[in-house]
Amino acid sequence: MYAAVDPFYLVMLIKILGPEYVVRDKAASIHFKKPETSARSARFVVSDEEINAVKAALASAPSVERVYHVELADAEGIVHAAIDKTVYVRRKGVRVEGTAA
Repeated sequence: MYAAVDPFYLVMLIKILGPEYVVRDKAASIHFKKPETSARSARFVVSDEEINAVKAALASAPSVERVYHVELADAEGIVHAAIDKTVYVRRKGVRVEGTAA
């Protein structure tokens, strides 16, 4: 189930923020609530407000970590798994201790 949601927030942020930013996966956790027995769906949203919050945070910090929550639900809306993805973001060219610019 995790593989079904793994890349989405990372790829979405890379596309939305553009080449001036470094976006990396940092961590993930999954909480299995019910056994998987049929098809699941998930909804991935990165709002304009979230993008503005990321950019505002980077105005005063060299990097930020954002946590995105997604649920895998069946056709009836019953959640079978909940996933939290932590994504690391910084501007290119900004040196952060322990990383290359």
